[in-house]
Amino acid sequence: MATADVLLHPVRMRILQALFDADPLTTGQLRDRLPDIPPATMYRHVAVLVDAGVLEVVDERRVRGTIERSYRVRKEQAVVDATARATMTRDDHRRAYTTFAASLIGDFDRYLASDDADPNRDGVVYRQAAVWLTDEEFTAMVDEIEHAVVSRTGNIRDGGRTRRVVNLVVIPDAPTRRPNT
Repeated sequence: MATADVLLHPVRMRILQALFDADPLTTGQLRDRLPDIPPATMYRHVAVLVDAGVLEVVDERRVRGTIERSYRVRKEQAVVDATARATMTRDDHRRAYTTFAASLIGDFDRYLASDDADPNRDGVVYRQAAVWLTDEEFTAMVDEIEHAVVSRTGNIRDGGRTRRVVNLVVIPDAPTRRPNT
């Protein structure tokens, strides 16, 4: 698994989002999708993701004297797992969450900037709810949500499907108080 520092960098997060459940892309194609990222920055961050094992090269071909590589995400490596999260400090979590939240805002701004964006027609949803759960019920709920999303990540792209990015944030209302043992 990659570290939070590798995955939760604003530019690298955008690169990963562009590649999640997409066909493999070259750096040039990534630059077309993310035109505000300077080329040198794009190449540097792609290299970091490759070195960390989060991206893999799936094709290489010679183009005008250089090697053009196509990349895809290694989904099992593109996760900050429970073990990695356990080593993070509160400040690490604050930085990671801030990067994540900023990424959501950026994604939404880019969507709304499109002339044909229509949040109602396009099914934009942002919702918050409070639920009272035991630890076991909470674990089951997260497993159900993850299953609902992950089970659909293999859907093929066709004319009837729209790519949608699903984000999940779970924050306790207050720290969990454990009984004294």
